[in-house]
Amino acid sequence: MLSWPPTVRIFLAAAPADMRRGFDGLARMTTEVIRQDPLSGALFVFRNRRGDRLKVLYWAGDGYALWYRRLERGTFRFPACEGDAAEVRAVDLTMILEGIDLSSARRRPRYARLPNATTS
Repeated sequence: MLSWPPTVRIFLAAAPADMRRGFDGLARMTTEVIRQDPLSGALFVFRNRRGDRLKVLYWAGDGYALWYRRLERGTFRFPACEGDAAEVRAVDLTMILEGIDLSSARRRPRYARLPNATTS
């Protein structure tokens, strides 16, 4: 299993992708469909129509890296997306890869600092 830092940005494509696409085809989808820069260092996650295959594309500093997973049984369940993509946290991607349905996962309240908060 791969692990990513909790601060990495992760985008899930809402529409199914053709799993025959390689580095360049998926990079083009990040620009045209997800509307993000494929060289940003974020992870871009694509799923096929049946939901049993998943590809993660990311820029590794000096070239693209592609991680591919095929399930023998079961499917990857993405959360509902408003628009063409959804941004999730690294822990959410880990749960998707482990077969956990995020819509049924219950989150406890946590502290979140406001973006413009200043300390006195």
